[in-house]
Amino acid sequence: MAKAIPRIGSRRNARIGSRKSARRIPKGVIHVQASFNNTIVTVTDVRGRVVSWSSAGTCGFKGTRRGTPFAAQTAAANVIRTVVDQGMQRAEVMIKGPGLGRDAALRAIRRSGILLTFVRDVTPMPHNGCRPPKKRRV
Repeated sequence: MAKAIPRIGSRRNARIGSRKSARRIPKGVIHVQASFNNTIVTVTDVRGRVVSWSSAGTCGFKGTRRGTPFAAQTAAANVIRTVVDQGMQRAEVMIKGPGLGRDAALRAIRRSGILLTFVRDVTPMPHNGCRPPKKRRV
């Protein structure tokens, strides 16, 4: 019987940010998507290319605990730790969604020592809704 070849660097134990080259980014945009079930925090450079991301699910929270403020705070702290190492000093924050993690994520970002140039709420709002379907003929 052939001997099994040991797999080096499986996906489970590798850090997500390790396969990207560490670019120096002094300024970036932090996007917080807070739904009722999860909170996703993404950091991009000013052109919109993703530098790092984290969510309550990837931080190890399962089920309904992903929607909690503490899970959002943990996700934000995780992602900011990686971008501060890459040299980020200033950031803009875009917050989207109705979830409980909005304020907790923003609080964690403020505590991190990154200078925030502005904070904007980009939650999509329907205005006048969709066009109704055509009336059926009898």
